[in-house]
Amino acid sequence: MPTAISIDDIHAYITQTYVGLNIIDSWGEQTYFYNPGKALKRGTYFMTIKEKNGDHDKASDLDREEVFRLNIGLPKPRFIKLFGSPPKRPAKGQAIEGKWHFAKLNLLTPHPVYGWMSWVSVLNPSHQLFEQCKPLIEEAYEKAVAGFNKRLNA
Repeated sequence: MPTAISIDDIHAYITQTYVGLNIIDSWGEQTYFYNPGKALKRGTYFMTIKEKNGDHDKASDLDREEVFRLNIGLPKPRFIKLFGSPPKRPAKGQAIEGKWHFAKLNLLTPHPVYGWMSWVSVLNPSHQLFEQCKPLIEEAYEKAVAGFNKRLNA
């Protein structure tokens, strides 16, 4: 198995690459919002790093030692190119339906809970897979910027 990139390295890449961030530690994860000048309460989120199971999010088995999940909120057209139409919203406490292996390391899948919202995830991405995720993160960031601007101008 290839060596996973560390959470610290992912965090460093994001904070060195993108401006206007508001990073909040809560819900058992680091949440990355676009919010220059803290103009909104939190901002528009585009990425999270989750390190433990939640009450309604256990499909990735994040309570395993040193396992984390990188989550990226993609524009719907990009999600469709990767996985086809987004699945239906799951029932509370359930994962989306499909043949994905949400607990497998170093595999890009729809997010087990938020795939219906065009989010994707990967557990412990290798350096190589993280390089492939960088354009996805860029698209998620651009989507967040557009959403932020829309909210400010509403």
